[in-house]
Amino acid sequence: MEKLNDWGDIAKEYAAKFIDYLPTLIGALVLLLVGLWVIKIIVGYLRKLFDRKDYDPTLEKFTLNAASWGLKILLFVLVITQLGVESASLVAAVGAAGLAIGLALQGSLANLAGGVLIIVLKPFKVGDWIEAQGVSGSVVEISLFYTKIDTFGNQRAVVPNGQLSNDNVINYSHNGTRRENLTFGISYDDDIKKAKEVLTNMVMEQENVLKDPAPQVIVSELGDSSVNFSVRYFAELPVFWDLHWYMIEEGKIRLEEAGMTIPYPQRDVYLYDQTKMKGTVREKRSE
Repeated sequence: MEKLNDWGDIAKEYAAKFIDYLPTLIGALVLLLVGLWVIKIIVGYLRKLFDRKDYDPTLEKFTLNAASWGLKILLFVLVITQLGVESASLVAAVGAAGLAIGLALQGSLANLAGGVLIIVLKPFKVGDWIEAQGVSGSVVEISLFYTKIDTFGNQRAVVPNGQLSNDNVINYSHNGTRRENLTFGISYDDDIKKAKEVLTNMVMEQENVLKDPAPQVIVSELGDSSVNFSVRYFAELPVFWDLHWYMIEEGKIRLEEAGMTIPYPQRDVYLYDQTKMKGTVREKRSE
């Protein structure tokens, strides 16, 4: 009976403490709910503000995420303080936890820092065609930790921002135009001037070829089996690849119509009848 009485006294004591603590708990819960509601309103207002202006989508997403997480962390501190936890102890605990997490997630923090650098410095943006880390494709998303790229074969590549921000990146979309350099070969027996005229006329007839800088058709190499022409021109990005495929096909057709020969790699092989040659190895051995 004495033990039951002791347990009863302990239960009454905890019940009394819980009743006394209940207003504080309710206040913290109300603060949490109201705070989340206010954060949602603030983030929604910022999103509408971004939608009215022509801001970069990556910067918009980063700012909204940063604002949301920053406000939620502040709300968490306020709720914990409302529950009676001393702020100094909370700061010390958060600092120790942050140090431990930082040591355990060094690679992730490097990716986070790389993501911030990419968003701030803008070496590329969503929609740009880039080449980096052995991957070439169109950027579809830049997050804080990873950049997602759709390759030419429609595969999704996910590249860590830490590596991406510390290595060479080729941005094919930055200048709005690209320079082409096509190679056409003719036989050594063909007329070089006539071939150059055919290729020049082909380039100048194309509406999508930019006239400034002016296109060039030059003899670039005297190869083993052919005389090679380099056809160089600038084109805008939306029509670049269509023009690329067309020029390769049209160049071959026009050169053949002009009587030019597009040679295959070849070698000249000479055969000698050693039995009719003086001073051969066979003749010396018979002596």
